[in-house]
Amino acid sequence: MATRVYIVDDSALMRQTLTHLLRGDAEFEVVGSAPNPLLAAPAIAKCRPDVLLLDIEMPGMDGLTFLRQQMEREPIPTVICSTLTTDGSRMALDALAAGAVAVVAKPRLGLKQFLEDSRRELCQTLRSAAGATARRAPRPTAAAATTATAVKAAAANPLASVPAMNQPVLIGSSTGGTQAVEAILMALPADAPGIAVVQHMPEKFTAMYAERLDRACAMQVREARDGDRLERGLVLIAPGGRHLQLCKAGGQYFAVVLDGPPVNRHKPSVDVLFRSAVDCAGKDALALILTGMGDDGARGMAALRERGARTLAQDEASCVVFGMPKEAIARGGVDAVLPLKEMAAAILAFDRR
Repeated sequence: MATRVYIVDDSALMRQTLTHLLRGDAEFEVVGSAPNPLLAAPAIAKCRPDVLLLDIEMPGMDGLTFLRQQMEREPIPTVICSTLTTDGSRMALDALAAGAVAVVAKPRLGLKQFLEDSRRELCQTLRSAAGATARRAPRPTAAAATTATAVKAAAANPLASVPAMNQPVLIGSSTGGTQAVEAILMALPADAPGIAVVQHMPEKFTAMYAERLDRACAMQVREARDGDRLERGLVLIAPGGRHLQLCKAGGQYFAVVLDGPPVNRHKPSVDVLFRSAVDCAGKDALALILTGMGDDGARGMAALRERGARTLAQDEASCVVFGMPKEAIARGGVDAVLPLKEMAAAILAFDRR
């Protein structure tokens, strides 16, 4: 049965181009489109599509407000289309936090050619989104942000005794991963072991994502820069459009941020990070593969496990998309499969060993 898609975008050209693109693939059926959420809401309630393709910046009601309302009414897997403006990127991140499963970045110019060139990626994203588990986002509490700020202030005490960090934690995630990574980090103390994260995300989104996490978590979180030292209490997020590797010098771990072709169609790639840790960390590393479509990270995780690293995969029930963990398990790269809520405790247990 074809995946039923509903398109909400204020650009007539965008709606027309997307409709033409998807109708050229027998796996998809465009069941309707609308220029704004006010016209879309009753149609969506009537036709009940498998997935929404939603613009963010629209007159009348923006896509973010509509998404939050739709998730309260009836959660539907939603893919966000957003231009790479500062406001568009920030709202797209808000949309991911509100329950959207993926973001497709669209340019301001050359839209038709861009969509034609990106047909395969867009179709794969929609296909995976249709099979994803749409969930209402948990309501954030002011207490959580206040606690994170207080913990950071206490951790800044130069007299505090912080043990050396010699066991790096690596996390790879994709669809649904922005929320999954946040859930893990929010459960960790300020002196948790250093963490390097690859989250599939377009360029210009990752810096804002890191800032968002930094405000919410007790650990320090920032976008990785070449030469950053991975140390206790620090989370480094791979920058969009670049690869992140680890290297070791003088008994310490450092970030290597580099250019290069996409790996497994992704840049940053989870496999690039995981493979870099095989030689420099080996048995001292802990690797987590979380929710996401495709197989990025599966080969690197298998190589890490062969070298003696501890490897964990998120279980299907707590994943938005069980693609990446499933592939890692199939390749024999996983020591244990855990629900998302147990990942933070597993990190701390590994650190105490």
